[in-house]
Amino acid sequence: MNSIFQIWALVALFLAFVLVFLNLDSVSLFGKLAEEDLPNSIYEINVKDIKGNDVSLSAYEGKVLLIVNVASKCGLTHSNYKEMNVLYEKYREKGFEILAFPCNQFAGQEPGSNEEIKETVCSRFKAEFPIFEKINVNGKNTTPLYKYLKSQKAGFLGSGIKWNFTKFLVGKNGAVVRRYSPNTLPSKIESDIQKQLKAS
Repeated sequence: MNSIFQIWALVALFLAFVLVFLNLDSVSLFGKLAEEDLPNSIYEINVKDIKGNDVSLSAYEGKVLLIVNVASKCGLTHSNYKEMNVLYEKYREKGFEILAFPCNQFAGQEPGSNEEIKETVCSRFKAEFPIFEKINVNGKNTTPLYKYLKSQKAGFLGSGIKWNFTKFLVGKNGAVVRRYSPNTLPSKIESDIQKQLKAS
């Protein structure tokens, strides 16, 4: 009896570790999304900009969006901001927007206040695309936007965001087209952006 109990205890411990390690906060053991109220469209979601002002994502209807959880002190920061700046300059007049959401959930790499983040992003990284309020992308306080994005496109080994600079490409109709890993540089997404911009 004791050996059976020990086996089940080890199984439970292993499953708990997997759920925590992989950030599978919204996925059941069978891969089904946890039941919760989700909007029918990304355009029904409201967020706050870096100054705390309410922004409806319906303002971006008809545009191609690249939504990214960013951090100022990550090893991926410089290359991602540099390449996002290039893409934004190249396609912003053609209906492309980058929406950057600071997040401090990965090794504490976005520790500053919203004001400090804005100063860093605008002065140091020269970003001109919209920067929003610092958010949670995993866990019980996940922002509605990221609940929605994860429900539309799960990543490798579950829906949880694994690290800074995970990217979601959203088409003109609001559909989440594709999800990219943190190691996928923005330049590697350019052809997909071009395809979505040409779509009717």
